[in-house]
Amino acid sequence: MTQTPGRAPAAPETVVVPDTTGPASTDVAPGTVVGLDIGGSKTRGLLIRDGTVVHEQQAGSANTQSVSGETAVASLRDLFAAFGDPRPDLVIAGSGGIDTAEDAQRLRDLIAPHTPGAEVIVVHDTRLTLAAGRTSTGVAVIAGTGSVAWGRNDAGRTARAGGWGYLLGDEGSGYWLTREAARATLHRFNLDQPVSPLGAGLLAACGLTDPEQLIAHFHFGTDRRYWAARSPVVYAAADDGDADALRIIRVGAEHLAGLATQVADQLDVAGPIVLGSGIGMHQPRTQRAFTALLAERGHPHVRVLDREPVYGVLQLLADRANGIVLETYTEP
Repeated sequence: MTQTPGRAPAAPETVVVPDTTGPASTDVAPGTVVGLDIGGSKTRGLLIRDGTVVHEQQAGSANTQSVSGETAVASLRDLFAAFGDPRPDLVIAGSGGIDTAEDAQRLRDLIAPHTPGAEVIVVHDTRLTLAAGRTSTGVAVIAGTGSVAWGRNDAGRTARAGGWGYLLGDEGSGYWLTREAARATLHRFNLDQPVSPLGAGLLAACGLTDPEQLIAHFHFGTDRRYWAARSPVVYAAADDGDADALRIIRVGAEHLAGLATQVADQLDVAGPIVLGSGIGMHQPRTQRAFTALLAERGHPHVRVLDREPVYGVLQLLADRANGIVLETYTEP
């Protein structure tokens, strides 16, 4: 959507979705439902009986693009064991890395041993994020370990931007922020400049003493989750006025806004734009920059989640009852 020439951009509207920490309910989900949000760092689960959330649990990641198959199996085993013997009628699982029917089937196969006889619906985790914003249409932006945008319009058309993984993209994500911090620190080292507050914070977070040690540390024995977990050092340095940190956060927000704008314009939706995951939910500097950039581009309605995306399962159950198809990946 383009801005009308000569018209000032609409004032940004940042809406924080109310927290739902206690039981949540819906009248459209009889029986027992398990909802899963399978991220790159952890798996969250809800147990829903007759439309009411009765139990919430967390385990390690079960995303096989982030962890080994053995680890994924163990994480799901731990999660379902914590639920006791739920015997669900339906499982709705959102996960990153669900790009093909084969991806969806692999996840169903991992879940099936814990849910004999249950229907298992698999969606991309961006759909959970959008639903957690209490909407069926609009654009969801995930800014966590990785980054991706996905949207749906009133006609049922969907579109996606990014979500290609850290080797091909993930700009604006936690991993990307810390990688850029490492690059900035090494650049200063090559110029014989003193270590900046950003560099000092990154070295301390990694247990290192010299910028040059970052090279081997980055390439050997660490993974993207390790680096994403250290992204708060960028925000701490920005609070100290570090120029590199401020630049990295600004550029990261520009990347995220670009993903959102691409999807919104492709689908011709004004919003809402729902911003979620670790960076999106917990870093005000990114939230403010993202919101301002989208307002400039004609998309002023931004919602920042303050409840876990797994609660989007409740909206998906309502969508399903209203005839909206959830799963676009069919068994190959």
